[in-house]
Amino acid sequence: MIFASAAQHTLKNVDKESTERRILAGKWQLPFWTARGRACLMRAIAVVWAIASMTLTSTWGQSISIAEPPESILGTDSSKNTEDGTPEPEDIAAMVREDAEESAKSAQKKDESKNSGPTSLGEKLENLGRLYKNDENPVLQEWWFLGRYHGQAVDVDGDNAHFDDWENRRFRIGSQAKLFEKMTLHAQMVSGFDVNPFYNGFTELWTQWAFDDAFAITVGQQKHRFTHDRNVSSRYLQTLERSMLTNMFNADYTPAITASGKTDSFAYYTGFFSNATSSDMWDSFTELDSGVSFLASGTWDVKKKIELEEAFVNVCYLYSDANENATNLNRFRDGFSTALILTEGPASLVSELLAGLRSENGDAIGINIQPGYFFTEKLQLATRYQLAYADESNGLVAQRRYERNVGLSTGDRYQSGYVGLNYYIAKHRIKWMSGVEYSDMNGQDALTLSFAFRTFWGPHSNGPFPMAKTLKPR
Repeated sequence: MIFASAAQHTLKNVDKESTERRILAGKWQLPFWTARGRACLMRAIAVVWAIASMTLTSTWGQSISIAEPPESILGTDSSKNTEDGTPEPEDIAAMVREDAEESAKSAQKKDESKNSGPTSLGEKLENLGRLYKNDENPVLQEWWFLGRYHGQAVDVDGDNAHFDDWENRRFRIGSQAKLFEKMTLHAQMVSGFDVNPFYNGFTELWTQWAFDDAFAITVGQQKHRFTHDRNVSSRYLQTLERSMLTNMFNADYTPAITASGKTDSFAYYTGFFSNATSSDMWDSFTELDSGVSFLASGTWDVKKKIELEEAFVNVCYLYSDANENATNLNRFRDGFSTALILTEGPASLVSELLAGLRSENGDAIGINIQPGYFFTEKLQLATRYQLAYADESNGLVAQRRYERNVGLSTGDRYQSGYVGLNYYIAKHRIKWMSGVEYSDMNGQDALTLSFAFRTFWGPHSNGPFPMAKTLKPR
């Protein structure tokens, strides 16, 4: 219709009598070379351009809007017209070019939107293990198959001994479901060391009811989260093992009742824990004769005050009334910790001060500093320095992995330095870790070389770095 209208408009502007006179006089001149004729010709060209663009659009799938030519092309924009009301040809050409450029940009944006989906392996495996998700289902909203495997090779040299081994460090499988929009059920069995025995009880067996983001109650066997170092899941650790003083508290998974919640800038976690567990879950839940421990933890988001991309302060307090039946939290009666977690661009710094008080072998205090840097999205430099003191000669105990294997035992002064490279194949879902650590306990030293493979499937855990986070290089 547009083309027909333009053609009719062109024909109406042809002076038949003038044409006949030019023919008889032998002075034929095409009417399109007049000002009005040129304007009509340009209208026709614009219409043909639009039809061609529409044809290309249907062929190539480009998003180009060409329902009708701009009003300026049809001659209704007086600012672009000549004295007789027709637009100048160069103005029309410029408008056509602008329209073509806009069409190309629109097509490019559409192509980019098509390619905006997951590109890296880490993004593609973001929901690895999720079996079902439907927020509209009033009963079952989400269902996961979860688990992890951690294997590591070590070579340790001490003053008087050498140790090397491959250890199947962790193997766990389980399931988690979200029901009725408020309830979460979680069960995760664990194998013994080197997967022997295959079934060795449960690390976690709990149910949670979330009234809202600010308040949730969890009942059952669950993780004890004293210190930021301990709170970080083994799925996200940047070093082979946690710090020496953190491990001295013997915090593990035990039956507990906890409350947790968060607001925009604050998160808390508190509860009462049994001080013992076993592979027999019936005994763990019924034989509560090992004493009880109390934990309170608060985390503040302070990035607005420090003006960094991420900045958190974590403070924890632990009280443990353990007795002779206790298997966990049976060394210190009181514990205090405070951590500062910072990230900016590809750099991170986690610093934690930790104190254990009123043990049979006195008090201990230590610091754990972990600077890190991402060279690329996959390659990270991970470092750590530890320093700890005790007020008794045997107040500190060397790491069970793997310092005790080469003669380090107890003392009152401990320090170590760790340097490693982590390669994230699919973020934390699949990664390789390698490192070297030098440790010294009152003059007895050990050098540990390690190489580890770690993978997991299931939902992520949330929290400050490095929980479920990798950083991007500049």
